[in-house]
Amino acid sequence: MVGANGLTDGVIQETDQTIEYHELIKVRISVGDRELRDQIIAELCDKTRARLIQRIGNMALIFRRNSNKPKIDLKLARKD
Repeated sequence: MVGANGLTDGVIQETDQTIEYHELIKVRISVGDRELRDQIIAELCDKTRARLIQRIGNMALIFRRNSNKPKIDLKLARKD
């Protein structure tokens, strides 16, 4: 959760560690207006090398593949 203190080094580090293990996580951004939330999400994704999958309100779903031990089978996720 990103709160009133904004995007701190601690939040970035915790997100980086969590996404390394889980690959897909939800992050709540409880600050400011829509533009500020979008800016924080973009910065968080940039700093953790993650991709924004979906954003609904103040919740962001982000993904980063674990290259050593992938958990999500992306072949099953595709609809061809």
